[in-house]
Amino acid sequence: MITVIDYGVGNLASVQNMLKKCGVESQVTSDPEKIRQADKVILPGVGAFDAAMQKIIDRSLDEAIQETSKRGTLILGICLGAQLLLEASEEGTLNGLSMIKGTCKKIDVQQIAPLRVPHMGWSEVNFVVGSPIAKFEEQPRFYFTHSYYMNCANPTEKLATCFYGHEFTCGVIHENVMGLQFHPEKSHKFGSRLFTNFAAM
Repeated sequence: MITVIDYGVGNLASVQNMLKKCGVESQVTSDPEKIRQADKVILPGVGAFDAAMQKIIDRSLDEAIQETSKRGTLILGICLGAQLLLEASEEGTLNGLSMIKGTCKKIDVQQIAPLRVPHMGWSEVNFVVGSPIAKFEEQPRFYFTHSYYMNCANPTEKLATCFYGHEFTCGVIHENVMGLQFHPEKSHKFGSRLFTNFAAM
């Protein structure tokens, strides 16, 4: 059973539908106790960093997520949910969940010119750490839509990279906590395989 956290933002139905297609049982909840008792957790998210983090705090979900992590439960953040796992973001002023050391940086328009911000569309992803979540038979491509990217403080916690004007980190990992900048729930067969890999971990 995978627990998908509902804190008022995120493509909850899309995530749950993709899990169902993978044959994976899931529940969507905003109940801190159910999160604490979860076998595996997905933290989705779309929108702005501070607004999302405030919703998590208002629902007392920050402590539940952090306690679940300390128990060794596998946690996967996707898109904004991945950014929230870090310590902070240039997009806002609130602290993140601080489960992975690092901050989110704004994509530099001048550095990627003539490309535009946000980075939106399909891009190849290169996994650089041998995590079981990264098992694919062919080069994976995922759907992105973001204006900020994750910058981990520890290079060994870089899980995946992508190229958009320049190489940037699109996946981070620290022990049982992982974050992926792209949208697996919108990435067809590659997203399906990634969720299947996560369920099998």
